[in-house]
Amino acid sequence: MKKIAVLLYPDFSLQEITCLTSVLTVWFGESIDYIASENSEVKSEEGLRILPTKTTADVKVSDYDCVILPGTVNPLPALFDERIINFLREGRESDALFAAISSAPILLSKAGILKGKKFTAGYFMQLAETFDFVEKENFIHKGVVEDGNVITGIGMFFREFAEAVLRKLDYDIGEEFMRDRPDEYSEEDLTFRWSDEDYREFLEELKPYTGET
Repeated sequence: MKKIAVLLYPDFSLQEITCLTSVLTVWFGESIDYIASENSEVKSEEGLRILPTKTTADVKVSDYDCVILPGTVNPLPALFDERIINFLREGRESDALFAAISSAPILLSKAGILKGKKFTAGYFMQLAETFDFVEKENFIHKGVVEDGNVITGIGMFFREFAEAVLRKLDYDIGEEFMRDRPDEYSEEDLTFRWSDEDYREFLEELKPYTGET
């Protein structure tokens, strides 16, 4: 089992990372720590209210195999939250994989994680031009960029980003990761049935809801 963390901050995007997090948890049974700078509710850009499971004071980047940074439509609160930046900064010598999508690479830039590394991002270029800690000469205009222990991506390429991270972490996700074509499936292909054992397990789980013993 690998140790995986997701950083949370105001207006973070669930949509950009759930392809990755759902595969990690549902396909491979991993448990994910959701880390914020304080133990209080964080609202996603979709309006969902999330409680972190840990804070940046509780853990270190070196505790993890991978730290995932979702994008955010409003990066300034996270960018100027020194607890988040220091958490990342202390991981500069770590072997952890940093996976940042959309606007999140700017957090890695400020923390020094992207120093000397090629990267991409989904933020407006004026944002990069505003801050001198962004190494604009290393910006690559591609959907997903991998350089050493850092993978960055643009939000619209969330599936390709997830695939790159999963392959980097050595998960077996097959050759056609989430590229299935619905029209190529038969009625039989799209008819799902439990095994007898799984169905018996379901019937046992059903009993408390129906009053059976």
